[in-house]
Amino acid sequence: MLDAHKAKDDLQQILSEEEYRVYYNQTKGFIETWWEKAKDWIAKQLEKILPSIDSANGAAGPVLIGVIVVTIILLVIIALFLVRNVKRNRILKGQKPLQSMKEINWSYSMHLQEAGTLEAQGRYEQATRHLFLALLLYFHEKEWLEARIWKTNWDYYEELRKINKHCADQFYDLAAFFDEVTYGERTITKEEFDQFRTRTFEWLEQGPTHQEGRLENRS
Repeated sequence: MLDAHKAKDDLQQILSEEEYRVYYNQTKGFIETWWEKAKDWIAKQLEKILPSIDSANGAAGPVLIGVIVVTIILLVIIALFLVRNVKRNRILKGQKPLQSMKEINWSYSMHLQEAGTLEAQGRYEQATRHLFLALLLYFHEKEWLEARIWKTNWDYYEELRKINKHCADQFYDLAAFFDEVTYGERTITKEEFDQFRTRTFEWLEQGPTHQEGRLENRS
């Protein structure tokens, strides 16, 4: 009990010491100073954009707070977007879509047939895999890329990018969704699968004549 009282007395002594109070005040002062400077800067920018707003009157306060809140929300959204892209790129660079010789030896029409069977069973994640492999082998057949077991989707993206950047970006979106479902173990709804299937069939159903107008011949 004596030790507890002594510890309490020692703590009170530390808190009452000038050095601690100076440090606390300096820290508090720095935060307050930074906050005031930030508000002043935002207020000046508002005055430039909206000259009718006087930062000195009461109406400017709510507007200023609103701008700060919106700015914070935008920064959070941008941060989440960047994190998501980094995660996607990491998956694209690390995983290989073709896992066996059987998968690469199937024609793209065989993968489409298997995707349809799995879709009818409600197995949308597995159906997504075969739809994407069908697209990949379709590209291989048209010589837009070279399908190999050791290649990642990032490798395929880079191959397409050398031919046509717009089409490569479209492939990137499909590959990112495929990787999230296949390797991220993401469960998808029928609506999400239908959207993926629609985008995939835009490539497969339009045929080589339409697509070759967008993709330059390798030769």
